[in-house]
Amino acid sequence: MEQGLHIPLVYNTGGYDALPTLQLLDGIIDIYMPDIKFGDDELGRRYTGAPRYFTVVRQAVREMHRQVGDLVVNEQGLAVRGLLVRHLVLPQDQARTSAVLEFIAREISPHTLVNIMDQYYPAHRAHHYSELSRRVTRDEYARARKLAQQYGLRRIC
Repeated sequence: MEQGLHIPLVYNTGGYDALPTLQLLDGIIDIYMPDIKFGDDELGRRYTGAPRYFTVVRQAVREMHRQVGDLVVNEQGLAVRGLLVRHLVLPQDQARTSAVLEFIAREISPHTLVNIMDQYYPAHRAHHYSELSRRVTRDEYARARKLAQQYGLRRIC
């Protein structure tokens, strides 16, 4: 057995990645960890200034999954290869969670590991948007988890 350190190379990203960049990483990255912040182009533009936000993210995540597939965990419980998608639930469904989860389940894989996060905290320029001026409620978070299950996603954390 070879000696040395053998760890997977992880690409932690906001998800808004250019396809040519991702294609250059094919065969290099072991684990992709993109965020999918918004399931709507207009909301992505409004809150982040990113044109065609959801359109670009969908293309990027498709490419990431093509390269590494669903997340594989070894006997020790450590991730070794694959895709792990993070999604932050926002107040008043400003993230369009249903569209995000439907995309993952239907166009990526129902076996995708999805981290549905509830830790949104209004900071920085959130006070400019009344709809983002509060934390996520328990009911909003529970609704997001239920939607994931309804779309057939079972690997939810």
